[in-house]
Amino acid sequence: MTTTVGPVHHLRLTVTDVARAQAFYTEVLGLSVAVAEPPAQDDPDYWLMLSNLQGGVVLTNGSFQLGLRPCDEPRRHAGDRFDPRRVGLDHVSFQVGGHEELGRIRELCARRGYEHGEITELKPIGIAVLSVTDPDGIQLELTARRGEG
Repeated sequence: MTTTVGPVHHLRLTVTDVARAQAFYTEVLGLSVAVAEPPAQDDPDYWLMLSNLQGGVVLTNGSFQLGLRPCDEPRRHAGDRFDPRRVGLDHVSFQVGGHEELGRIRELCARRGYEHGEITELKPIGIAVLSVTDPDGIQLELTARRGEG
């Protein structure tokens, strides 16, 4: 029996500053806040949501959810940053609407001082990509299919 996976439903990132990361992901990727805090303490799902949020937030674009949770205190104060060369995640890639959107995001990152690369055409694969780094050094790649927008 083979499992067929579909689109990514959600991703959770551990960050040093949830508010700073939330600002980045809402501004650059256009995500909105889905859940900012657990429900009222008398809600039957309070403890479940408190445990799942882990002091963070959930952002969404309607079909994808991105959870942001704080790292532990020692790492926060030690200035820990993401390193794509360690075992684990190298980068996360998100598809955007087209080449024009890549340009708009690149300009936004330049204005806001967010680390980013240039738009690169990967003709053999049929895509254009823009590398962007979030405030904790997490590597993102924004991808547009060639010929779109």
